[in-house]
Amino acid sequence: MAASSVPNPDAELVERVRKLQPLIRSHALRTERERRVTGEVIAALTDAGVHRMNVPRRYGGYQSSARTQVEVLSEVSAACGSTGFTALIQAGCAFIAALFPDEAQDEIFADPDVRVSGTLVPKAKARPVEGGYVVDGTSPFATGCQDSDWHLLTAVAESGEGRPPELLWTAVPMAELDVLDDWHVAGLAGSGSNSVVAREVHVPAHRVLPLGPLLGGSFPSRLNGADPFYGMPVLLLFCAWTAAGALGPARAALAEFGERIRQRGITYTVYGRQHEAPVTHLQFAEAAMKISSAELLTADYVSLIDARVADGNSYTTEERARIRAQSGYVARLCKEAVDLIGSASGASSLRLDVPVQRAVRDLNALNLHSFVNPAANLELYGRVLSGLDAGTPFL
Repeated sequence: MAASSVPNPDAELVERVRKLQPLIRSHALRTERERRVTGEVIAALTDAGVHRMNVPRRYGGYQSSARTQVEVLSEVSAACGSTGFTALIQAGCAFIAALFPDEAQDEIFADPDVRVSGTLVPKAKARPVEGGYVVDGTSPFATGCQDSDWHLLTAVAESGEGRPPELLWTAVPMAELDVLDDWHVAGLAGSGSNSVVAREVHVPAHRVLPLGPLLGGSFPSRLNGADPFYGMPVLLLFCAWTAAGALGPARAALAEFGERIRQRGITYTVYGRQHEAPVTHLQFAEAAMKISSAELLTADYVSLIDARVADGNSYTTEERARIRAQSGYVARLCKEAVDLIGSASGASSLRLDVPVQRAVRDLNALNLHSFVNPAANLELYGRVLSGLDAGTPFL
């Protein structure tokens, strides 16, 4: 019986994933070169139950707490940033799939180990037809699409009569989509975030999820509608998932730095061992404090998310804006820590087989994500603190 075929407490899931770190780490360079997570790692994560974290229990899923999801995804990301980012996107898309009408869920979760990818950039068009929509167009940044069974494609549907267009998530089997091999990037290079193309794909009405009502807390699933777990705002959960994507590589880089400074000196100085130099002490301590601060910020808002599941209370606008700001600040702190470690690691760390340079590039890429971007999120929070409207429905 596979490890993922029986229910497991959260702690066991974290431990199973932790044991996979050597495998994931050993495939990290190949993952980057091939620009997608290797099949061996995908299979191992699936067997461990990673893709079940947000699948409803009635289908064999775990409905893992936000805290557990952050711990699991942090462990994956520590071994390989690209693999961790792919895992967090697929975990998130499984959560979104659980908000679709129940008929769609019966299709998507027929296999509880299903892998779901998705895009939020609304480049495709949805044309209403009898019984659903016809979707056509290209959507970029489809992380993990080559290794997914289903894809949640964001499309724009013209409403007519002077009304603004409607944004829709449409659930499409990956077999009905084409993948463009266009993911050639410097950071998170192994995440396989290619573009997907829909060519006149018919999507039945039960596989459509309007984005507007969802952001307002309304979704069509009857069976999950009363479950507090699926009452968690998906955008706030994304803040938790991306924190894991930042913390993992930062912790790994700090640990690697601690090993490297005992194995090398500082060229053209009197220090034959880097760990003896006062400048190293300052660099090591500052990087460690930045990561510790990021961990504390993450724990603060992840605890709030889990508490809201338990108490059923609503979030205030200020709480939502603060969580976005905290998630961006976590990403910034981790980037600053790893940039410091990278600059203190010497020219030999530029080698592609040295993990620290990959962490530098991956964290730079994560900070560029439009929903993670620290400056944009701080500005949003500042608007709310100043008594202004947030200026966005994406809270």
